[in-house]
Amino acid sequence: MKIDLPRADGSIVPYTLGEPRAYPPPESPATSRVAYAAAHVVVDPLTGLEAAVDWETTLSFRRHLWSYGLGVAEAMDTAQRGMGLDWAATRELIERSGAEARACGGRIVCGAGTDQLPPGPAPLDRIVAAYEEQVGVIAAAGGTPVIMASRQLAASAEGPDDYVAVYGRLLGQVARPAVLHWLGPMFDPALEGYWGSADLDAAAESVLAIIGAHADRVDGIKVSLLDAGREVALRRRLPAGVRLYTGDDFNYPELIRGDDVGHSDALLGIFDPIAPAAAAALGALDAGDLEAYERIFAPTVPLARHIFATPTYYYKTGVVFLAWLAGHQAHFRMVGGLESARSVPHLVRLFELADQAGLLPDPELAVARMRAWLTVQGVPS
Repeated sequence: MKIDLPRADGSIVPYTLGEPRAYPPPESPATSRVAYAAAHVVVDPLTGLEAAVDWETTLSFRRHLWSYGLGVAEAMDTAQRGMGLDWAATRELIERSGAEARACGGRIVCGAGTDQLPPGPAPLDRIVAAYEEQVGVIAAAGGTPVIMASRQLAASAEGPDDYVAVYGRLLGQVARPAVLHWLGPMFDPALEGYWGSADLDAAAESVLAIIGAHADRVDGIKVSLLDAGREVALRRRLPAGVRLYTGDDFNYPELIRGDDVGHSDALLGIFDPIAPAAAAALGALDAGDLEAYERIFAPTVPLARHIFATPTYYYKTGVVFLAWLAGHQAHFRMVGGLESARSVPHLVRLFELADQAGLLPDPELAVARMRAWLTVQGVPS
């Protein structure tokens, strides 16, 4: 398959696609690592409502992830929490995905936040109550809560003690061990200074103290700081039995592989578009075939680093663009119109990198959609 692609200088160059890689679904999930894909939502483009979800296509994509042995991390920032998806739609998403997980036996964790509150500071009691409401919805749906970093708490806390108080109250009442969530400001600038300090060393001490005080109520912590060294240092200080779920979409192969001291498990947005390759790599790791593990993951890293390039919080646009090119949905529209957040050159390069990673399962479909999209963007064919 061939296609003419534009460059930033205005030139048009021919591009020849490679062959897609065959990644059949595994017979069973990987066992050496726990791996969740943070899944995107598919908008209904015909209703005219900002946060309307196409439920069948959204749930079909979750079934795709489960078919590859991955767990689903539901209602996380990949699903546009805080970027268009409101709490009413999020609640229905958690309930529907929980029912699907029970029906097919898939693993699921779900984000619990405070986004039913208005933006800005709020009394700590209201923040706790908002968290409690969402944790209750997740528990009723059969999911494990991921206590997401809260913009309202970041705006309200006066120091580490306020985080200790809020998280202590929440962890003291969860029905099953929860996952904590450290999302760096590159993913959400409103979370600058989370855990009570803009100094990341001081913030690490704060979160380690919270985990240490409630280790029996903490399954793990998802860390998205895009700093492999800092993640490893934190991982080595966690209490026994508490997992480090990497959210590092730049350095995930080395962090999941680990070292002589330990490894990270995974809760990653990049596992949404690369699910087949991720499942194959984790299967190779289970088998002790490190060469195959590295070979499978290697071409996905340039793709991931491009998707999550600055401004990182717009990575969702690339995730949905690839879902469309790969045939998982019929259109490239997003909640809140976020499909316009990335430039034409950015998405053209994304197309090339996805092809080079072998992640366009139907090249003819991908080329037809790419040509149609370029026409709409005003690029001559």
